Amino acid sequence: MEAIVLAGGAEPWAEKYGVRSKALVPYRGRPLAAWVMEALAGAGLSVVYVGEAQGLSPSPRLVLPDRGSLLDNLEAALAHVEGRVLVATADIPHLTPEAVRFVLEKAPKAALVYPIVPKEAVEARFPKTRRTYARLKEGTFTGGNLLLLDKALFFQALPLARRVVALRKRPLALARLVGWDVLFKLLLGRLSLGEVEARAGRILGVEAKALITPYPEVGVDVDREEELVS
Repeated sequence: MEAIVLAGGAEPWAEKYGVRSKALVPYRGRPLAAWVMEALAGAGLSVVYVGEAQGLSPSPRLVLPDRGSLLDNLEAALAHVEGRVLVATADIPHLTPEAVRFVLEKAPKAALVYPIVPKEAVEARFPKTRRTYARLKEGTFTGGNLLLLDKALFFQALPLARRVVALRKRPLALARLVGWDVLFKLLLGRLSLGEVEARAGRILGVEAKALITPYPEVGVDVDREEELVS
Protein backbone atom coordinates (compact mmCIF):
# COMPACT_ATOMS: atom_id res chain seq x y z
CA MET A 1 0.00 0.00 0.00
CA GLU A 2 1.07 3.56 -0.66
CA ALA A 3 0.32 6.89 0.96
CA ILE A 4 -0.54 10.32 -0.39
CA VAL A 5 0.60 13.41 1.51
CA LEU A 6 -1.35 16.58 0.75
CA ALA A 7 0.87 19.62 1.33
CA GLY A 8 -0.63 22.20 -1.00
CA GLY A 9 -1.64 25.75 -0.21
CA ALA A 10 0.18 28.69 1.31
CA GLU A 11 -0.04 30.16 4.80
CA PRO A 12 0.87 33.84 5.31
CA TRP A 13 2.57 33.10 8.63
CA ALA A 14 4.82 30.50 6.97
CA GLU A 15 6.64 33.31 5.16
CA LYS A 16 8.23 34.31 8.47
CA TYR A 17 10.24 31.10 8.16
CA GLY A 18 11.25 31.72 4.55
CA VAL A 19 8.79 29.27 2.99
CA ARG A 20 5.36 29.49 1.37
CA SER A 21 3.96 26.17 2.43
CA LYS A 22 3.07 25.37 6.03
CA ALA A 23 4.39 21.86 5.36
CA LEU A 24 7.95 23.23 5.21
CA VAL A 25 7.78 25.33 8.38
CA PRO A 26 10.40 24.03 10.84
CA TYR A 27 9.19 22.12 13.88
CA ARG A 28 11.83 20.89 16.33
CA GLY A 29 14.50 21.38 13.71
CA ARG A 30 12.75 19.72 10.77
CA PRO A 31 9.94 20.65 8.37
CA LEU A 32 6.48 19.66 9.58
CA ALA A 33 6.06 17.35 6.60
CA ALA A 34 9.32 15.51 7.38
CA TRP A 35 7.80 14.14 10.59
CA VAL A 36 4.83 12.84 8.63
CA MET A 37 7.07 11.29 6.00
CA GLU A 38 9.11 9.55 8.70
CA ALA A 39 6.01 8.04 10.33
CA LEU A 40 4.69 6.76 7.01
CA ALA A 41 8.07 5.31 6.05
CA GLY A 42 8.28 3.66 9.47
CA ALA A 43 4.97 1.95 8.73
CA GLY A 44 6.34 0.65 5.43
CA LEU A 45 4.59 3.07 3.07
CA SER A 46 6.05 4.90 0.09
CA VAL A 47 4.62 8.35 -0.59
CA VAL A 48 3.21 10.39 -3.44
CA TYR A 49 3.57 13.98 -2.23
CA VAL A 50 1.61 16.96 -3.54
CA GLY A 51 3.15 20.37 -2.87
CA GLU A 52 6.56 21.87 -2.22
CA ALA A 53 8.97 19.23 -0.95
CA GLN A 54 12.40 20.84 -0.76
CA GLY A 55 14.74 19.20 1.70
CA LEU A 56 12.40 16.48 2.92
CA SER A 57 13.93 13.34 4.37
CA PRO A 58 12.85 10.63 3.90
CA SER A 59 12.06 11.73 0.40
CA PRO A 60 8.79 10.95 -1.43
CA ARG A 61 8.62 8.42 -4.24
CA LEU A 62 7.00 11.08 -6.40
CA VAL A 63 6.39 14.83 -6.01
CA LEU A 64 3.50 16.54 -7.80
CA PRO A 65 2.79 20.28 -8.04
CA ASP A 66 0.04 21.92 -6.04
CA ARG A 67 -3.10 22.28 -8.16
CA GLY A 68 -4.78 24.76 -5.84
CA SER A 69 -7.44 22.71 -4.06
CA LEU A 70 -7.48 19.69 -1.80
CA LEU A 71 -9.69 17.58 -4.07
CA ASP A 72 -7.76 18.51 -7.21
CA ASN A 73 -4.51 17.56 -5.47
CA LEU A 74 -5.98 14.28 -4.27
CA GLU A 75 -7.30 13.42 -7.72
CA ALA A 76 -3.91 14.14 -9.29
CA ALA A 77 -2.11 11.94 -6.75
CA LEU A 78 -4.57 9.07 -7.17
CA ALA A 79 -3.53 8.78 -10.81
CA HIS A 80 -0.18 7.47 -9.57
CA VAL A 81 -1.34 4.83 -7.07
CA GLU A 82 -3.50 1.73 -7.19
CA GLY A 83 -5.99 0.03 -4.91
CA ARG A 84 -6.34 1.14 -1.31
CA VAL A 85 -4.33 4.18 -0.26
CA LEU A 86 -3.75 6.14 2.93
CA VAL A 87 -4.14 9.91 2.62
CA ALA A 88 -2.48 12.24 5.14
CA THR A 89 -2.08 15.97 5.51
CA ALA A 90 1.44 17.33 5.93
CA ASP A 91 0.77 19.19 9.19
CA ILE A 92 0.53 16.34 11.74
CA PRO A 93 4.10 16.22 13.09
CA HIS A 94 3.19 14.03 16.08
CA LEU A 95 2.18 11.13 13.82
CA THR A 96 3.92 7.84 14.65
CA PRO A 97 4.39 4.57 12.77
CA GLU A 98 2.35 2.85 15.50
CA ALA A 99 -0.62 5.14 14.86
CA VAL A 100 -0.37 4.55 11.11
CA ARG A 101 -0.20 0.79 11.56
CA PHE A 102 -3.23 0.86 13.85
CA VAL A 103 -5.29 2.57 11.16
CA LEU A 104 -4.10 0.18 8.46
CA GLU A 105 -4.68 -2.95 10.55
CA LYS A 106 -7.96 -2.02 12.23
CA ALA A 107 -9.76 -0.24 9.40
CA PRO A 108 -12.96 -1.93 8.22
CA LYS A 109 -13.49 -2.72 4.56
CA ALA A 110 -15.16 0.31 3.02
CA ALA A 111 -14.64 2.79 0.22
CA LEU A 112 -13.80 5.50 2.77
CA VAL A 113 -12.51 5.00 6.32
CA TYR A 114 -12.11 8.07 8.51
CA PRO A 115 -10.25 7.83 11.83
CA ILE A 116 -11.77 9.71 14.77
CA VAL A 117 -10.19 10.27 18.18
CA PRO A 118 -11.95 10.41 21.57
CA LYS A 119 -11.71 13.79 23.28
CA GLU A 120 -10.27 12.28 26.45
CA ALA A 121 -7.39 10.73 24.48
CA VAL A 122 -6.52 14.09 22.92
CA GLU A 123 -6.69 16.00 26.19
CA ALA A 124 -4.63 13.40 28.06
CA ARG A 125 -1.74 13.65 25.57
CA PHE A 126 -2.13 17.25 24.35
CA PRO A 127 -3.89 19.18 27.15
CA LYS A 128 -3.21 22.61 25.63
CA THR A 129 -4.37 21.88 22.12
CA ARG A 130 -7.63 23.30 20.75
CA ARG A 131 -9.69 20.93 18.62
CA THR A 132 -13.21 20.90 17.19
CA TYR A 133 -15.30 18.09 18.65
CA ALA A 134 -18.60 16.40 17.86
CA ARG A 135 -20.69 14.85 20.62
CA LEU A 136 -22.23 11.53 19.61
CA LYS A 137 -24.02 8.78 21.51
CA GLU A 138 -20.77 6.83 21.73
CA GLY A 139 -18.72 9.75 23.03
CA THR A 140 -17.11 13.03 21.97
CA PHE A 141 -14.66 12.89 19.08
CA THR A 142 -12.40 14.96 16.89
CA GLY A 143 -11.66 14.06 13.30
CA GLY A 144 -8.33 12.69 12.20
CA ASN A 145 -6.04 13.98 9.47
CA LEU A 146 -5.80 10.59 7.82
CA LEU A 147 -8.19 8.98 5.37
CA LEU A 148 -8.10 5.46 4.02
CA LEU A 149 -9.79 5.09 0.66
CA ASP A 150 -10.30 2.73 -2.22
CA LYS A 151 -9.19 4.48 -5.39
CA ALA A 152 -11.79 3.01 -7.73
CA LEU A 153 -14.71 3.59 -5.39
CA PHE A 154 -13.54 7.07 -4.44
CA PHE A 155 -13.96 8.32 -7.98
CA GLN A 156 -17.64 7.38 -7.75
CA ALA A 157 -17.94 9.72 -4.79
CA LEU A 158 -15.83 12.55 -6.22
CA PRO A 159 -18.65 14.57 -7.86
CA LEU A 160 -20.64 14.65 -4.63
CA ALA A 161 -17.52 15.34 -2.58
CA ARG A 162 -16.93 18.40 -4.75
CA ARG A 163 -20.50 19.48 -4.12
CA VAL A 164 -20.03 19.20 -0.36
CA VAL A 165 -16.83 21.26 -0.53
CA ALA A 166 -18.52 23.88 -2.72
CA LEU A 167 -21.27 24.29 -0.12
CA ARG A 168 -18.96 24.65 2.88
CA LYS A 169 -19.52 28.43 3.03
CA ARG A 170 -23.28 28.10 2.49
CA PRO A 171 -24.41 26.55 5.78
CA LEU A 172 -28.12 26.42 4.93
CA ALA A 173 -27.52 24.64 1.63
CA LEU A 174 -25.06 22.28 3.31
CA ALA A 175 -27.58 21.59 6.08
CA ARG A 176 -30.22 20.66 3.51
CA LEU A 177 -27.76 18.27 1.88
CA VAL A 178 -26.78 16.63 5.17
CA GLY A 179 -30.33 16.63 6.52
CA TRP A 180 -31.93 18.66 9.29
CA ASP A 181 -32.77 15.49 11.20
CA VAL A 182 -29.11 14.58 11.48
CA LEU A 183 -28.11 18.11 12.50
CA PHE A 184 -30.73 18.36 15.23
CA LYS A 185 -29.73 15.00 16.69
CA LEU A 186 -26.09 16.06 16.57
CA LEU A 187 -26.84 19.28 18.45
CA LEU A 188 -28.68 17.27 21.10
CA GLY A 189 -25.92 14.67 21.37
CA ARG A 190 -28.33 11.93 20.27
CA LEU A 191 -26.72 11.07 16.95
CA SER A 192 -25.03 7.68 16.74
CA LEU A 193 -21.90 6.82 14.84
CA GLY A 194 -23.89 4.37 12.73
CA GLU A 195 -26.27 7.14 11.70
CA VAL A 196 -23.35 9.36 10.70
CA GLU A 197 -21.88 6.57 8.58
CA ALA A 198 -25.21 5.82 6.94
CA ARG A 199 -25.85 9.46 6.03
CA ALA A 200 -22.30 9.97 4.74
CA GLY A 201 -22.68 6.88 2.59
CA ARG A 202 -26.01 8.09 1.23
CA ILE A 203 -24.60 11.51 0.37
CA LEU A 204 -21.42 10.18 -1.26
CA GLY A 205 -22.90 7.08 -2.84
CA VAL A 206 -20.27 4.73 -1.40
CA GLU A 207 -19.83 2.94 1.91
CA ALA A 208 -18.16 5.17 4.51
CA LYS A 209 -16.97 4.04 7.94
CA ALA A 210 -15.42 5.71 10.95
CA LEU A 211 -12.55 4.15 12.89
CA ILE A 212 -12.22 5.06 16.56
CA THR A 213 -8.49 5.30 17.26
CA PRO A 214 -6.76 5.78 20.61
CA TYR A 215 -3.86 7.62 18.98
CA PRO A 216 -4.39 11.40 19.33
CA GLU A 217 -1.39 11.99 17.03
CA VAL A 218 -3.79 11.26 14.17
CA GLY A 219 -6.03 14.22 15.01
CA VAL A 220 -3.67 16.93 16.29
CA ASP A 221 -2.41 19.15 13.49
CA VAL A 222 -0.64 22.51 13.38
CA ASP A 223 -3.16 25.14 12.32
CA ARG A 224 -1.58 28.17 13.98
CA GLU A 225 1.95 29.40 14.51
CA GLU A 226 1.62 29.23 18.29
CA GLU A 227 1.08 25.47 18.03
CA LEU A 228 4.68 25.05 16.88
CA VAL A 229 5.80 25.24 20.49
CA SER A 230 3.63 22.32 21.65
